[in-house]
Amino acid sequence: MSLQVSIGQYSSAGRKMLNQDWYGACLPAEPQLSNKGVALAVADGISSSTVSQIASETAVKSFLSDYYCTSDAWSVPHAALQVLKASHNWLYAQNRNGPFAADPDKGYVCTFSALILKQRHAHLLHVGDSRIYLLRNRQLEQLTRDHRVWRGSSSFLSQALGAGAVLEPDSHSLAVLPGDVFLLATDGLFEALSQPQLMALLEPLQPDPEQLNSEQLKPELTDLSALAQQLADAALAAGSKDNITLQLVRINALPADSSLPACVDQQLPLPPLLQQGDTLDGLQIIRPLQQSSRSHVYLVQDSETAKLLVLKAPSIDLAEQPEYLERLLREEWIAKRVNSAYVLRPASSNRPRTALYTLFEYIDGQTLRQWQLDHPKATLEQIRTLTEQIGKGLQALHRSEILHQDLRPENIMVTPQGSVKIIDFGAARLAGLQPDDEVAGDIPGTALYCAPEYFLGAPGSERSDLYSLAVLTYQLLSGRFPYGPEIARHRSLKAQKRLQYQSVLAADSELPAWLDQTLEKALQPDPSQRYQALSEFLYDLRHPNAKFQAPQSLIELHPLWFWQSCCLLQCLIILWLLAN
Repeated sequence: MSLQVSIGQYSSAGRKMLNQDWYGACLPAEPQLSNKGVALAVADGISSSTVSQIASETAVKSFLSDYYCTSDAWSVPHAALQVLKASHNWLYAQNRNGPFAADPDKGYVCTFSALILKQRHAHLLHVGDSRIYLLRNRQLEQLTRDHRVWRGSSSFLSQALGAGAVLEPDSHSLAVLPGDVFLLATDGLFEALSQPQLMALLEPLQPDPEQLNSEQLKPELTDLSALAQQLADAALAAGSKDNITLQLVRINALPADSSLPACVDQQLPLPPLLQQGDTLDGLQIIRPLQQSSRSHVYLVQDSETAKLLVLKAPSIDLAEQPEYLERLLREEWIAKRVNSAYVLRPASSNRPRTALYTLFEYIDGQTLRQWQLDHPKATLEQIRTLTEQIGKGLQALHRSEILHQDLRPENIMVTPQGSVKIIDFGAARLAGLQPDDEVAGDIPGTALYCAPEYFLGAPGSERSDLYSLAVLTYQLLSGRFPYGPEIARHRSLKAQKRLQYQSVLAADSELPAWLDQTLEKALQPDPSQRYQALSEFLYDLRHPNAKFQAPQSLIELHPLWFWQSCCLLQCLIILWLLAN
């Protein structure tokens, strides 16, 4: 038996012209139902802002989509918190860097409450003054506390998404029972209806007393969405002047007891060192692909589907380094956000994990480093084709607000058919989420392929990945690097201004001069002087940019006019000589 629930939702602008609330729910099929659970979220914009409805919509949608992309090895509270932090930081950045920097109460700010039901437990995450209630045994309990500060008769939010640099949401978990009903609501509902009034309206959802000890209740006959609308109508009739949004979820059946302690934030153990023929969670080890002091990578085969996959497990020596384990699991989350033929895809399994590892598709190919060794005289067309595919993969990452930050030949796979896949997201950065162990000034990737701004302690941007792609292209064409092997020593603006671009053209090179100028522009130490978009660079790799063409001489531009002018000038000179 799996978790079974009924869900009802309703939202209304009430007496206002604009509804600044947003809500959403996700009831996935197996195996995600068992691995990730059921998620609901509600957000409420603030009335002082004319754009907070955008914040509410963004917060709910991003939370529901990103939560299901997180690694199954993460606990529910940890995964939910990481996703919420990313949403908050993104909203805060929009306020800080936009027209609302001086007055964030007019910007992208909202309250947020989320409920995740997994197996036999409920996990709550809450910021602001929207609320979550639990109806159990004919008692209605408020599970969240309002983040409001009162001064006399007026109050204001002490916490909200997008409102400040630091976010400290409330988070807790509890065991659930069949018949439990959770209510998520914005203040337009509960400020108009008292708790006893809400209790009376929710009475139809309570199970019969003889069912309370059952693991599965009789089929739910109440239309929860209709009941949600009745509650909203009652609040409106009681004088509510705000938007009204609410969600109802009733627990109809619970899965078999997993014998896990209730409400424990568990950390999966690290897998042991695996050998050929071993099996882990139905994955048979075919052979090790790579082993280092930090991780072990294996080629595995799924016993059910017979698919070949790649399993990456941390070294046992790193069991006491949570920062590294966090980065490893974040790789799956990042990969799940991107859908591109040029980016490595995570793999899914129908079985729950018993150990901490990541699982990705298997790519039958070689690294770009090995490809370069096997093709020492690659043609310009081959290199351009590879660069374009890598560029398309980067564009897919950037559309999902992800910077790769470690683009190098070892992190590019090339198939026998010449297709490219970007791999390894250990250094990747997701918008709004800075790893807890990341320190300003850290170099995220490999120095020779790293953009110069990283050496100054500046954060990366899409143009940083563009620079790395241009270095790859330059190195494939020439076997050299555009600023030599010691670029990492230039750690000041003054030093970087002295950098001299070394032409990709050799004495016997057949490469066109305009291609060298294309690379030079993409490789400018100052990111503001580079191409502003990857698409511009990729286009100029095949099409001579008119701005890079050498200016034509007068005789080339207007040959007839030039010779006519020369003849006229010659005649004038002859006449002058004859006259003297």
